[in-house]
Amino acid sequence: MKKLAIILSCASILCFHPAGVKPQDKNANHGGKIETRYDGFNYETVMRLRKMKVNCDGFKDKFKDACVSIEVSLHCPGQQINYVGHVTFQVVFENKDWVHFHGPDQRELSVVTDTETLRLGRMTPVSKNTPGSWDTKVEILEAKIPYQTFKKIAAAESVEIQVGKSAVELREKNRAALKDLNNGVLSSETSRQ
Repeated sequence: MKKLAIILSCASILCFHPAGVKPQDKNANHGGKIETRYDGFNYETVMRLRKMKVNCDGFKDKFKDACVSIEVSLHCPGQQINYVGHVTFQVVFENKDWVHFHGPDQRELSVVTDTETLRLGRMTPVSKNTPGSWDTKVEILEAKIPYQTFKKIAAAESVEIQVGKSAVELREKNRAALKDLNNGVLSSETSRQ
């Protein structure tokens, strides 16, 4: 009888487990890959749009063989997805031969949406290289932005990202991926900045 009770309780736990955060991967028609994972080391749930190409035609009037990608992460404290603490916004510049790195005075991030220009501050370089290596083909710049600002970007019909003198406009698929990422937040009205 005890074995039957143990088996039934285990089966009920597996069938009726609490609605916590589960790792999930979503890939809608926009082509971006969105994942939600709990990071136990930082005690937060991270909803992330993995690196997604924006443009490989170069920048406006500069660097014709350059590719620009974005990666966006929503950081939710604890095991929940109703409140976003902050957003990490990365812009990746890639080139076949070399990348013209943005100097410290050329890392100001601005996002131009339908109706306003959002000045989001200075981006910092991110290194994903192993110690001792130097990659001249990729530059990754990152900024932490408030969630309310991200919501404005995700809801916009046209978005242009400017880093220093480099500017690139998000395509429809990129904007759809950002909207899809924002829709993953359960109650975006109650999320604070």
